[in-house]
Amino acid sequence: MDYPLEHHTVPTNGLRLHVVQCGPANGPLVVLLHGFPEFWYSWRAQLPALAAAGYRVWAPDQRGYNLSDKPLKIKDYVLPTLAADIIGLLDAADCRQAFIVGHDWGGIVAWYLAAHYPQRVARATILNVPHPAVVGPSLWRVPDQLLRSWYILFFQLPSLPEWLLRRRNWRWGEQALRRTSRPGTFGAAEVARYKVAWAQPGAAAAMVNWYRALRRPAGTWPPIRVPVQVLWGQRDAFLNARLAKISLTQCQDGRLHYFPEATHWVQLEEAAGVNARLLNFMAESAAVTPATTLPA
Repeated sequence: MDYPLEHHTVPTNGLRLHVVQCGPANGPLVVLLHGFPEFWYSWRAQLPALAAAGYRVWAPDQRGYNLSDKPLKIKDYVLPTLAADIIGLLDAADCRQAFIVGHDWGGIVAWYLAAHYPQRVARATILNVPHPAVVGPSLWRVPDQLLRSWYILFFQLPSLPEWLLRRRNWRWGEQALRRTSRPGTFGAAEVARYKVAWAQPGAAAAMVNWYRALRRPAGTWPPIRVPVQVLWGQRDAFLNARLAKISLTQCQDGRLHYFPEATHWVQLEEAAGVNARLLNFMAESAAVTPATTLPA
């Protein structure tokens, strides 16, 4: 059965997020969290596949992106706040637990949820982003990571990153997508949709503020008890693939699968393989049902 994409505005954590929903209303909930510089559309290959398998899928524009609210202050983008947004979505869905899938920055939020809200996460799948606690201590093992992460330091500057993003019709963002992906991953029609999202009032500064908020510590990281699956495109231009394996040291039940020919945008380039691994991983869990009493 083909399910339509439903566009909703969902109140959560003091703001409103635009959430694309798909699939049977009573299906187990899967929440797909996009990264930078994307929006819900980065999951266009996963939404129909998961819905067809019987899952209820929510793909939000995270705060600051596309059609969601865009708070102005850097402190509004600290990791605990970003995670609280997603917990609010689970509450809005009246679900005790959900499957969490995150790519890039969405993966960082997923790592945080799995570590700090294990009672709300059935299973977590992380795509092409390491556990935040392993990056600093592991730099001596992956020395090229400092060069790969140059843009994080650049994004700490005031105003200049936003100016660079906007100039020449968002050319920097377009090149960031096309030059770091396999040919054809981001065609003209897809890039045009990204530019519309980036051009939303306040979006450029809000997207960069996710990086600026990195200066504010997220606190301690307890060991992750919920099952975690890491999927990683080995030709990632931004992140060394060794960080994926190191990240499993933070998990009591973790597994890793590399896609040798994929880049950072693995869910688009290897959609069939990613979808199969998502479905197989989630099928190992008992059914996730709506909650009658949410945990405190």
